[in-house]
Amino acid sequence: MGEKRGTCTGCRKLLFVPPRATAVLCISCGVISEVPVLLQQIEYRIQEPVRQVSDKGRGLLTFMNNVLSMNNTAYQGSATVAPTYSSYQPIMQWPQLQGVSTGRKKALLIGVSYRKKSYELKGTINDVNCMKHFLVNNLCFPSDSIMILTEDEKDPLRIPTRRNILEALRWLIEDCRFGDSLVFHYSGHGSQQRNHLGDESDGYDETLCPLDYETKGMILDDQINDIIVKPLPQGAKLHAIIDACHSGTVLDLPYVCKIEEDGRFKWEPEASPLKKGTSGGLAICISACADNQSSVDTSALSGGTMTGALTYSFIKALVRSSEMKYGNLLIAMRSTVRDANKRIRLNGPIVSMFNKAFPGIRQEPQMSSSETFHIYNKTFAV
Repeated sequence: MGEKRGTCTGCRKLLFVPPRATAVLCISCGVISEVPVLLQQIEYRIQEPVRQVSDKGRGLLTFMNNVLSMNNTAYQGSATVAPTYSSYQPIMQWPQLQGVSTGRKKALLIGVSYRKKSYELKGTINDVNCMKHFLVNNLCFPSDSIMILTEDEKDPLRIPTRRNILEALRWLIEDCRFGDSLVFHYSGHGSQQRNHLGDESDGYDETLCPLDYETKGMILDDQINDIIVKPLPQGAKLHAIIDACHSGTVLDLPYVCKIEEDGRFKWEPEASPLKKGTSGGLAICISACADNQSSVDTSALSGGTMTGALTYSFIKALVRSSEMKYGNLLIAMRSTVRDANKRIRLNGPIVSMFNKAFPGIRQEPQMSSSETFHIYNKTFAV
């Protein structure tokens, strides 16, 4: 029997994997890496949740109950990747620790509604409330480690203006160290603008639109990368969930994951890891759609409560399975969005015109990363 080999998820050094080991401890950097199941046909079935969730807000309760009452769906996909993996110490009890972070947890949740504007969004604050509930009750984030920016906040420093968002991003990465887990969730408008630096494959920068973007300007993907991606230290993790249009590469990460209909996947280079990568940490962005697609604000998914399609599908998938692989998560999210294609209810003349030209939801949740990995072997963990 040949030896299995793989790369440490922390320092990228080669590791030999002993027989029957479930995880390997790298003695160079101290990171524990799961042992991948190589060259295996992947089949996944979402399990029914065993917990009940509740919340004081009626809209949020309706949303979460709807998540829990959805029918089971099976997903199938295949992937054949032969990762390339020195010294090891097997950790035999690792499976029961999957999904548990050993460091501190910190989250920034932003919802921009653009009230009284022609482009107002109805579901962004619901998205933030749902995400906070999910992080606190399902992923064990302390409430006092979560910063929220919405138009409902009383503190003027918590209104989602351009200046406040940039300061909040700096707060998120501040004092980040080995073992920490960060979450950045944004629900609002996104856009694109012409790039003049030559560092975008499509010639455009992806942007987020703060409340005052018409007068103060948009927030570029380059700025987001500079603030929260580049400083991310070794052993730390950042997950960004971006529910916005044109958001596929809004963190400007080096690699974008492409998944075929049959589940096969490949990582495509988007930018130089030296220029757009981290300082050793792992950054992953799950976004509402590709750079050339639009996302939607809809009640078709959540039974009457307005939510973003990405936020809803993300929470729905993870509530149903606490140990979901990244590949299965993305496939589950895409399936949820597609299922709403014939049930979606949208309002406004611009959206009406959009629906006539492009019937249904024109979005496919995307994933980008600071490094490549086997998406059907790596468990989602924050």
